[in-house]
Amino acid sequence: MDYGKYKYEQSKKARQAKKKQHTVELKSMRYRPKIDEHDFQFKTRHVREFLLQGSKVKVFVMFSGRELAHTEYGHRVLQRVVEELADISTVGQEPKMEGRRLNMILNPKPQAIKSKPKRSENAEDKNEQVSRQAVQEDGIGKD
Repeated sequence: MDYGKYKYEQSKKARQAKKKQHTVELKSMRYRPKIDEHDFQFKTRHVREFLLQGSKVKVFVMFSGRELAHTEYGHRVLQRVVEELADISTVGQEPKMEGRRLNMILNPKPQAIKSKPKRSENAEDKNEQVSRQAVQEDGIGKD
């Protein structure tokens, strides 16, 4: 067997494998300890969208100044996020302090991930047939 042909086949297999693999993104959302209700709902809705797309989400609470003395407020915010998203997510990493941040990672539940609708070749063929039929009915292209 030709070595060049062998190398080509190997690279072709590697490209095919790369096409089929799914990479998990790590998105992030920042909260504050004194967050308002509307802001909380808005950010949590975005986290829900990220989880439904299949991404992991790093949720963190930023503390500034004297807020560091009361980290329990940050724990309450993160606990509330977990409760709101319990139906579609699991806690991948428990909340822990890193400097001025309280971090937590949420993983999507496999059954909650929305799959992207794939267009089959048949659907494309049907669309072509419908457009051809419309052209024939209009009389366009006839002499």
